[in-house]
Amino acid sequence: MTAMPIFKASDVVRSTVAASRPPLSVAIYLHDLTGGGVERQSLGLAREFLNRGVSVTLVLHRHSGELSNIVPAGLPIVDLKSSRTIADVPPLMRYLRSARPDVLLANVDHNNVAALMARALAGGRTRVVICQHNPVAHDRLSNQNWTYRLVPYAYFLLSPFISSAIAVSGGVGAELISIAGLPRAKVRIIHNPVINSDFAARCHRSAGHPWCGNRNHRLFVTAGRLVPQKDHETLLRALALHRERMPSRLLVLGAGPMLEGLRTLAGEIGVSDAVQFLGFQDNPLPLFRGADAFVLSSKVEGFGNVLVEAMGCGTPVIATDCPHGPAEILDDGRYGLLVPPGDPAALAAAMDRVATLRDQFPEPVLKGRAAEFSYATCADRYLRLFQTLVPDVGRGE
Repeated sequence: MTAMPIFKASDVVRSTVAASRPPLSVAIYLHDLTGGGVERQSLGLAREFLNRGVSVTLVLHRHSGELSNIVPAGLPIVDLKSSRTIADVPPLMRYLRSARPDVLLANVDHNNVAALMARALAGGRTRVVICQHNPVAHDRLSNQNWTYRLVPYAYFLLSPFISSAIAVSGGVGAELISIAGLPRAKVRIIHNPVINSDFAARCHRSAGHPWCGNRNHRLFVTAGRLVPQKDHETLLRALALHRERMPSRLLVLGAGPMLEGLRTLAGEIGVSDAVQFLGFQDNPLPLFRGADAFVLSSKVEGFGNVLVEAMGCGTPVIATDCPHGPAEILDDGRYGLLVPPGDPAALAAAMDRVATLRDQFPEPVLKGRAAEFSYATCADRYLRLFQTLVPDVGRGE
């Protein structure tokens, strides 16, 4: 079987484009500017594209969200002002007909489908590149709205309008081929960008939490939305087992609908005094740096940005070997501990090793691995792909 193409760090675009060639124009289509990983990454990539002379426009389902204040200066925004994602199709079609960007980069399931429908109706030469951040297998979507189950079928039907499909991990890419039926030649793997130019500065700000640096207790930290996919229940149960052998504490970063249920569970299993739920954190890096280990207990991940962030802070990581990203990020255990998903005893046993993790996974090694997932490298991989799709334009350099 032919392997899917993977853009590696050595693929950085090196040649300059003749000044006579028009700059590449890229429209990035998102739902909104809420504080999610996809939105942060898209704004970071937009900034990198602008720095490389690319003409970039941000197209939003609705211009709202807490990340509005970090939109790069001078980045044009088109607000579709739609009530539902499917209602984006007519105004997005009109935008494509009038603006005619070289590339429309869409992100996440329903927005990807809307982008393809708009392109089908608009005609023209705009290349649509969809980015799949989540698994598409039905058994991975049991806790999602039923419409997510239709996404792979929509991809299959609209595949003639997909110029390329970017998967954030090899497992997601394999699903796009085997489940959505996309041609192997159209699927590219580009891992998520995580490390940006101000990462070190943000990492070394004060954590401001009394549990950080307290040598009387080991400290674990986790981060992610409080939803079934992240399986915080297994983590809490593992903590209870682990605390039978060692006094440790846990900081849980993130918000979501399961908050009260998790608090109740923590009380029932006797770890309420050892767990704090801190909600969404605009800058979680100092808390990552202040912990003895980062723990990811997910049932499924498209990639797993928080693992890279923790390693970038020099913090050892323990993760479930779930589909699809952790094993790729940790190189099958070379850079962190992997345990089976949904197994509190196995996770607790890994947590028992907390005292030796920094010796097993030294800080310079973890930071070196994290640096492979930089915004600069990722942006060059995207641009390399775009230039293969639109070879008659430049990058504005």
